[in-house]
Order: sequence, then C-alpha cells, then structure tokens
Amino acid sequence: MGKIAIGTGREATQPDCIQALTVEFICTFLFVFAGVGSAMAVDKLQGDSLVGLFFVAMAHALVVAVMISAGFRISGGHLNPAVTIGLCAGGHITVVRSILYWIDQCLASAAACALLKYLTGGLTTPVHTLASGVDYTQGVIMEIVLTFSLLFTVYATIVDPKKGFLDGLGPLLTGLVVGANIMAGGAFSAASMNPARSFGPALVAWNWTDHWVYWVGPLIGGGLAGFIYDNFFIDRSHAPLPRDDEPF
Repeated sequence: MGKIAIGTGREATQPDCIQALTVEFICTFLFVFAGVGSAMAVDKLQGDSLVGLFFVAMAHALVVAVMISAGFRISGGHLNPAVTIGLCAGGHITVVRSILYWIDQCLASAAACALLKYLTGGLTTPVHTLASGVDYTQGVIMEIVLTFSLLFTVYATIVDPKKGFLDGLGPLLTGLVVGANIMAGGAFSAASMNPARSFGPALVAWNWTDHWVYWVGPLIGGGLAGFIYDNFFIDRSHAPLPRDDEPF
C-alpha cells in the first residue's frame, strides 16, 4: 500500500525542485494558452456550438499530450493540481512539492490568460461555469467522475510499472481521455478536470461564478483515483519513493 510522503521545506531550495517548478510553469502556461485560446477563438468566430465543442476538445487533447511529453522527464508534466494530488495520494510526490506545484500551476494559468487578453485586444476570457439546469451537486459529481477517469488513465498508462505495451503512449492516451471528457461533459459542467485551468480565466475575467466546483470536484476525483489505483492495482514488490520524490 502506498504511503503519502510529507517531504520538507528544504525541497523548495533544491536545484532539482527549482528546475521542475520552472518546467512545470512553462508547460502549464503553454497548455492553458492553447486551451483557453481555442475557446476564445470559437467565441470570436461564432461557430456552431457542437463544432466549437469538438474544436476545443481536440485542442485540449493535443496540447495535453504534447505538454505532458515535454515536461515528463523533469517535472512529470502534471499541468494540473488534480493530477498532482492524485500522485501525492499514491506517494509519488511529496505533500510539500505538491503545494509548490499547485502554486506554480495557478500562476502559470493566470499568466497565460493575462497574455491572451492582451494579445486578443481585450477579448473576454471564457470562464468555466455550470450550464443552465445543472446544479452544484450535479456539477461536482460530473467533475469528480471526469477527473477520476483522467487520473485512472494517468496511473494505468504512465505510473503503473506493469503498463507493458502501453509504455510510452501514456501522454497521448491521457490527452485523448481529456478530449473525450470535454466532449462528454463540456456542455454540462464545462469539463474542467483542472483547478488551475479554471483559476486563470476566473482571475483575469474576475468572474468567480461556480468556481469552487472546479476545485472540489477535480481534487476529490483525482485524489480518489490515485488512492484507489495505487493501493489496489499497483504491485508493491518495488519500494515507493523514499525521500525527494520524483513526479510520476
């Protein structure tokens, strides 16, 4: 059974952690820039809503796959506080480093959205809110399920040492499940699955409507998936990370 690693405050000053935070910032920035930018492009072009949803889903799928691959060997390419908490629940990253990642991811998201607002001449930054007819309970449950599927995929295709022929395909498959989840839940809960992805637009637009849903749902779903997969499906014949944990 995996054991949660607390870590120490000294991690923040270690060269490998500083390097990881730098790469995590860059990858999260580029992910949010492309993801939010695609949603802004759909709004600007005023296209068909179904086509727009597909366009946004595919943009997220592609950029998630690429940015996980780009950051994987240094920061793990989390891009997402829910991914970080899911890995923390399995003992694959310390609590201390997880908190640093969360701050890093949120700052990167805010910076990407601020730059997009400037580059698009002040276009409205689309924020994640619940659709009409979707209440808080439904929204939270939707985000829990969608994020659970995301973290379950991360564990099955990237973390699990028994991934076999899936080895190397994890980032692509993770991107695909993100795209599929946006197609399934985008019209209802906005299918965030990522508190940082929701935070940047909310901050820049200063619109916090339903915002708490996109922290509670994804963090519960991510943590639950990490705990379940790591404790019930991973073979513990190898030792968990003993001290300065490497993401993934």
